[in-house]
Formats: sequence, structure tokens, C-alpha cells
Amino acid sequence: MSVVSKFAAKHRSLGLTGSRVAIDIHPFTLYCIKFVLTAAILGYFGAVVAPKLYKAYKSSGSKAENGNVVKKSRKANPAVNKEFFKQLRTLVKLMIPSLWSIEAGILSVHTLVLITRTFLSIYVARLEGTMVKHIVRKDISSFAWLLATWFGVAIPATFINSLIRFLESKLAWAFRSRLVNEAYTRYLGNEVYYRVSNLDGRLDTPDHCLTDDIAAFSSSIAHLYSHISKPLLDASLITFSLFQIARAQKANTTAGPLIAGIVVWGTGRLLRLVSPKFGELVAEEASRKGHLRYIHSRIITNAEEIAFYSGEKVELGNLRDAYNSLVNQANKIHLKRLWYIMLEQFLMKYGWAGTGMIMISIPILTSQRATAGESGVSERTEYYTTAKNLLTSGADAMERLMTAYKEVVELAGYTSREGYKFFTNREIMDLKFAVHKMFNVFKDCEQSRYERGVVRECHELELYNGVPLIKGVVQISSGDILLDRVPIVTPNCDIVVPSLSIQVSPGQHVLVSGPNGCGKSSLFRILSGLWPVYKGRLQRPASEKIIFIPQRPYMTIGTLRDQVIYPDNPGEMKAKGYSDQDLANILEIVNLNHIVTREGGWDTTADWKDILSGGEKQRMGLARLFYQKPAWAMLDECTSAVSIDVEGKIYQAAKDHGVTLLTITHRPTLAQFHTHLLQFDGQGGWKFGLLSKEMFSSLSEEKEQLEKKLNQVDSMKSRLEEIEALMDAAASGGDNIKYKDDQPLNSD
Repeated sequence: MSVVSKFAAKHRSLGLTGSRVAIDIHPFTLYCIKFVLTAAILGYFGAVVAPKLYKAYKSSGSKAENGNVVKKSRKANPAVNKEFFKQLRTLVKLMIPSLWSIEAGILSVHTLVLITRTFLSIYVARLEGTMVKHIVRKDISSFAWLLATWFGVAIPATFINSLIRFLESKLAWAFRSRLVNEAYTRYLGNEVYYRVSNLDGRLDTPDHCLTDDIAAFSSSIAHLYSHISKPLLDASLITFSLFQIARAQKANTTAGPLIAGIVVWGTGRLLRLVSPKFGELVAEEASRKGHLRYIHSRIITNAEEIAFYSGEKVELGNLRDAYNSLVNQANKIHLKRLWYIMLEQFLMKYGWAGTGMIMISIPILTSQRATAGESGVSERTEYYTTAKNLLTSGADAMERLMTAYKEVVELAGYTSREGYKFFTNREIMDLKFAVHKMFNVFKDCEQSRYERGVVRECHELELYNGVPLIKGVVQISSGDILLDRVPIVTPNCDIVVPSLSIQVSPGQHVLVSGPNGCGKSSLFRILSGLWPVYKGRLQRPASEKIIFIPQRPYMTIGTLRDQVIYPDNPGEMKAKGYSDQDLANILEIVNLNHIVTREGGWDTTADWKDILSGGEKQRMGLARLFYQKPAWAMLDECTSAVSIDVEGKIYQAAKDHGVTLLTITHRPTLAQFHTHLLQFDGQGGWKFGLLSKEMFSSLSEEKEQLEKKLNQVDSMKSRLEEIEALMDAAASGGDNIKYKDDQPLNSD
């Protein structure tokens, strides 16, 4: 007789007959099934688990080298370690600034609700055990009353479950709001937004850090709190409840918890050893998401240039490469999770279920309590049902606690993004937490500490770990602008001008000229404080006394009034004593007074970047000069799209308002509004002196000569084509000679 047949006969003797139980299976078939299942389990452990255990054993040990014990070094990856908790503590202080903050209040209420839910679960487990006892006793009235009580408890239980999710989402948004407000304050303070993107190379997509990374981190930390605090509380209280009911049975109270502790510890240890590096994988996935978004933003920003070049094919290839890279990384994560979850479910579902059966059976088998008859059966049934429900809740709590480690590692991945790599000796620099790193980068940039790339050689600057040191002195002056041996250095550490020494006093209007890439705009960035002073000494007026107007002025989001008074708001405008009529007078200076009527008034809101023409945007930028009334104005080709007569009117008005002009231009007509000339030669040299009439005349003459030569280019090309045609005809025998305007070129 087969094993299954014996099992069926046994149940028939108990009165548990059924067609499915009585099915007979041939012994050979049963042994084949057992063999296949055993081989599959052993194969999985041998192919997946055992190599990881061996690798973990080797990495945790030490090896002898030249008689000395040397610990094997590990590459730093996003992981749960001392550094993780240190950086997490810093972020928690930002999210919960004090015990009396809103976030602390939400967290306290959330904790109270979690505790209530745990006690409610224990009460329901005991209630169900009592209900089963009365079912066995056939006590209908008691069962009906307990069932009504059970339905009554279900209402607050379901509300508490919903409240837990509600408070978790509220906590996540509260944490995110704190981090976002702090990040925005730092990012838009002291020109950090410019320095992060242009002077520092650690964050290539700060917009992704400010949005997705903070959102993922906030949601993960709020979710993780529920998945750690409640399981710990559940496990503690449920263990205590099991101890109480086992002691009530006068049974062994130590064997069950001891076995459970060993099994849970072994499961956790095994899962931790074989767990893939989810933190590193999630970090790489987040990096590739950021790269894909970066490519999309480049297409939006440079749409016109791409359209001119018909570069759709190249951009499509870049998008597909970035997306396919993201898909490959996601598939890699899913594949690793497939085998890991298989092992996790096997251990937690079946391994823990078997352990639970042993824990339930021990108090019954070792009970010293004298129980007999129907009363004993009902009490043992009550114990079994209560213990089973409690063990189910406890196993669920321990499972959430075990998987919480994976969530913590993924939290380290969400807060660390590998997208900022510097390759030195073929090794990648250690990964840092992206949210924590973002705040560190903001702080460093605010204090003019930058890391961009490793500079191999730079004889003019002092380097430390491949990064040039900022040793220049910047002083705020109420008078002159002074540069004393200041080099002009780009963010990529290209030295454009090794040393520049000039002094400009108020009223000395300087015209800056030179070829492209000679350092004209770079000088303005240094004077504005955007670029650091690596050497020498710089004296400049305070920032509120200087205005910089670029060739393409920025048009903000808002009304027509906001375009003129930018960066002030209407409240600040009124505080300065300005009215709309004053703004109209300013627009009249720059020949834009008609725009108020054309666009429908000062309160009209539109996309001004697209509505205004190039010349109108430049004149709007100059209107801000007359609104701000600075002492110094740095003008970088800011009138290239403005007619010469309007341009001269604006420059003269600026001088009449007492503004000292520093102008970059290629128009010789603007020389008459300046007193000095700073000329770069493009090779690192420069000249500074008075702009005399002779120099102005020579510039005008040079301009006229260049224009004449440019006008002759077309005629010279045409003549060259005629000569080539004649030479070709002569070489072929003279029969195909072509004449201009059907006339011979030479009457002879």
C-alpha cells in the first residue's frame, strides 16, 4: 500500500472520507516527484546560495601577505553602515527640527496609532480563539455575542488601518516639504544655483536631486518607519502574549521562543549574505533615469538649433540609447529580485510555517494541566486558534522586519546616485548619499569650495588633489574697481589671461574688445562674483551697486510689470517709490513705451520670451538698468539687435544717470560713449589705456576696410569660377569657351 493510501485509510477511520483523499499514487511516481523537488532545491542552493555564502565568507576574512595579516578592502557602495546612519541622522534633524514641530506631532500620532493597531490585533486573536472554543462546545448564544463583538471591533480596526496609510503619506509629505524648503533656500541663495551647474561637477542633474531624489527619500523614510516600528512592537507584544498562554497551559515556555529566535536569526543571516546589492542597483537606475531626463531637457532647450541642423536622427539615437540603458538596468534588478524573492518566500512562508507548528505543538504536548473530556478539547482548540492567529501576526511582523533591511538598503540607493564618477587609476570614487551629498555640495558652493574634475597640470595655479585652490582676496569697495594680478580662469581650469592688473574709477567708461574666447565675458563673471578669484586681489563694489546685462536677457514668469522690475516684486517696487507711470517713463527711454498698449496693460501675463522680439528683449533688459539705478553697469553685447540711433540714445541716458559703463561690443559707434579701452589679444596679453580719438579713428578705418573686403568676396568668387571655366575649356581644345553676357571677353 502506498503512503497516500495509508494516509487515506487513516482518515477514513476518523470519518474524514473524500474522493480526493482516496486517490492512489504509484510509489515510483511519488519518489520521482520527491527527487525532482529535492534536486531543484539543492540545485538552487548550490548554484545561487552557496557561491554567495562562500564569497561572503572570503570577503569577511583576512589573508596573509608577506607574513602580515592584511584585511581585504571593499569598494564603497550604498550600504547600511555607520556612515549611512550618520548621514541619515543629519537629514532627520532637517526633517524634524524640534520636538514641538508639526513633523514631530504627526510622528507621535502615527506611533500611537501603530501601538493601538498592535493591541487590537492581539485582542482580535484572543477573541477568535474564544469564538472557536464556544463553537466546539456548541454554545450558540455565547458564539453569537462574540461574533457581534467581532463585527463591532472590525469598524475601528479598518479605520485604524486606513489611518495608518493616511498618516504615513502625511508624514512623507511633511518630511519632503522640510527638505524641499531647506534645499530651495540653499539652492537659490548666494548664487549657488549658478555655481552648482557651472563651477562644480558633482551634481550633473541638480533638478533631479531636488525633485525625484528628495521625493523618493521622503516616501521611503516614512514607509520604513512603519515597517520597522510596528513589526518590532508586534513581535515583542505577541511573544509576550504567547508566553502568557503557554504558561496558562502549564507547559514549557522556553523551547518555542528559543526555536523561533534561532530560525529567525538564521533566516536573516542567510538572506543578508545572499542578498544582491540592491542599493547599488537602485542608485544606478536612478542615475540612468536622471540621464534620460537630462537628454529630454537638452532637446527642449536646444530645439531651434537641432531643427536648423536637422539633428533629429542623432537626438533620437541618444534618447533610445538612454532609454535602453534604463530598461536594461531595470531588467537586471527584476531578475535579481526573482531569485532572491524565491529564497525569501521559501524560508519565510514554508520554513517559518513549520517552525510555527512546532511552537504551537510544544505547549500542548508538554502541558501539565489536567484537562479531559469536551472541556479539555475546547480549551486546547481555543489555545490552538489563539496561538495560530498570534503566530501568523508575529510571522507577518518578522517578515516585514526582515524585508525592512532590503528597504533600508534601497533607501541608501535612493539617497545615493552614481552619476558623478571620476575615473582615477581605473577606480570609481566612493559613492555618496545623493540627498546628503546635495546639501553638502550646496554648502561647499556657498563657501566657494568646488570640485569639478582632476586637473593634471596647471603651472599658474596651486593644486590640491587635482583641484585648484582659491587663494585670491575679494574686497568690497565703495569706489574703484581694482584687479591686482588676477588671472582669468574658466571653470575647466583653462587660463585665458595669466595676470590682469587694472583700476577703473567711477566715471571711467571702459570699452572691452578682443577676439572671441579671449576672456571678455569671463572678466565680467569675475567682477560679478560668479567665478572665483584664484590668485591676486579684487576690489569691487557691492552686488547691489552692479548690474550685469547679457546679450540675451532673461524673461521671468509673470506680468509685463514684472519684466521691468525684475528681480523685485510689486511690493518692493512700491516700497522704492515707483509707480506705473515711472515705469512708463523708463520704457520711453528705451523706446518701448508702445508695448504697454500693444500687450494690453501692465497686468498682462504671457510667455514674454516668445512674444517679445530679440531687440525688444534687449531693450527690456536695459530698462532694468534705469529701474535699478546701479553705480556700475556691465553690458555684454546687450544692444546687438538694437538700431544704432536707439542704442546711442540709451547709452547717453545711462551716462546722464551717473552709471559707469563697462561694455563688450563689436560696434565702433559705441566708442564715443567710453573713455578707456581694455583690449585683449587672445593670447593672454592685454592693453589698458585712454580711448583717444586717434584710436577711435583707427578702429573706424579698420572696420571700413574689413567691410570693403567682405563686400568683394562675392565678386571675387564669381571671377574665380569664370577663370576656372576658361581654363577647363582651353584644356579641351577651345571649342567650349563660354563668354560673359554672350559677348567675347577680348575683341582680338
